[in-house]
Amino acid sequence: MRGSDHPLARLLRLPFLARFAMALVAGWGASYALPPVGLYWTMVPAFSMLALLVVGTRGVWGAFGLCWAFAFAFHLFGLSWIGEAFLVDAEQFAWMRPIAIAGLPAGLALIAGLGGVLFVMLRSRNLFQDVVLFATCFTLAEWVRGNILTGFPWNLPVHVWDQVLAVQQGVAWVGPYGLSLITLLAASAPLALAEGNWRRRMLALVLLALPLGLVAVAGESRLNHAPTKSPVVAGVKLRLVQPNIAQKDKWRPEKNDEHLAVHLQLSEGAGAAGVTHIIWPEAATPFLLAESPAALQAIGRITPVGGATIIGTPRRRAAGEASPGAFANSVVTVSSAGTIDATYDKHHLVPFGEYVPLSRWLPIDRIAPGRGGFAAGKGPRSITVPGAPAFSPLVCYEAIFPGEAYDTTDPPSWLLNVTNDAWFGSSAGPHQHLAIARLRSIESGKSLVRVANTGISSVYDAYGRSLGMIPLGTMGYIDVALPRAIDVPVYALYGDWHIIVLLVGMLVVGRLLESKRHRHNVVL
Repeated sequence: MRGSDHPLARLLRLPFLARFAMALVAGWGASYALPPVGLYWTMVPAFSMLALLVVGTRGVWGAFGLCWAFAFAFHLFGLSWIGEAFLVDAEQFAWMRPIAIAGLPAGLALIAGLGGVLFVMLRSRNLFQDVVLFATCFTLAEWVRGNILTGFPWNLPVHVWDQVLAVQQGVAWVGPYGLSLITLLAASAPLALAEGNWRRRMLALVLLALPLGLVAVAGESRLNHAPTKSPVVAGVKLRLVQPNIAQKDKWRPEKNDEHLAVHLQLSEGAGAAGVTHIIWPEAATPFLLAESPAALQAIGRITPVGGATIIGTPRRRAAGEASPGAFANSVVTVSSAGTIDATYDKHHLVPFGEYVPLSRWLPIDRIAPGRGGFAAGKGPRSITVPGAPAFSPLVCYEAIFPGEAYDTTDPPSWLLNVTNDAWFGSSAGPHQHLAIARLRSIESGKSLVRVANTGISSVYDAYGRSLGMIPLGTMGYIDVALPRAIDVPVYALYGDWHIIVLLVGMLVVGRLLESKRHRHNVVL
């Protein structure tokens, strides 16, 4: 980008507010790459524009502001569905809706802004190196967003590949953050055409786009070599029950019997159909199932002998447990005798949904009904269930966290995600939640069974291939075999740490190899 007459150089001489507005537009454009729209190619002009604006900016605050603007618009449009939850009890919570819709993106965007600051501090002044460095800094900021405080790894760059299964296979090797880096490198590749002679431009373009091309080819090969029909666990057949109960009715005590009846009706005849295990969604019984003997006996009667019904339910912790008397958002297994044999408590709770951070100082209630907050469980664990391999429960939000789907010291054979996406109606939220959860199957090499109150219930094999689905807003059930796990993928062995080492290594190497030749001289 040499010379004051270069078109890109003239663009970068625009007033900062004009460039700030361009970053906002780029972030808005990038949001169309997310599910359910899935126009992944919009990442190319969007991120290329951001990279151009930031690489052409010298000041720390300028880079911070541009990255903040991009991320703010990206999350504002990508997460606007979150406002639906505040309309379920509009009388109490509607006033918070605009604060949540704008406040969450504004807060998340601060982390992206710090990525811009890190880039300015480490930049090399060589265009190709700077493009690579910026994509690396942005990815590192995404990792921080997914891990800082309670973490929120929603709508990472990797999630734009929801409709391209071959590319998604990359998470088996490099994980979601590694594939996010590869995505951002390819998205910024057009900037390679801005400087140098045509040979250098073509070489830079190829080097930036090559990793994504290799992932796509390797992913396609992985799928081609996978069995056409997923191998299944012999003697295990699951019934996924989706009752489609509206959120406004979900927690009304006078409807408890009606809601239980819906679940029982959809589960009847499971044993005669060859089903061995029935699965109900998160909070399928909004009442305390463990303290409801009649309900347990009714569930026992429809539970296949030798199998189990797996149910999401709140529970009160008993004496002898941590925090006795506290309530937990749990998963329990119920036998044909109507007894609870195993229990798991959700450990990764939703801020403001299941507990209120800094509740001593914030005079607001959590959005989910009930007083106080849920108590967190100890962490992921494998549950043994009669007649089937052990599984790892993931309650709703827990399925969005890379590398945290199960206890690596006691690995299960499959993953179970029970959820309730009725909070978000027919918005983009349930589609994004499903797309994010799907990656847990590919990165772990284990099948993922997902059962929603309403949302999208589905079964994915270890390659992320869908074997059955109940659409959003539909009442019903599906009976499916349980797909087998495959050999443990590389990512499942090493987690995010080898990616973090790679990212930090790229920053260090980029700094050490700073070139004194072919420097671009675009200034703020």
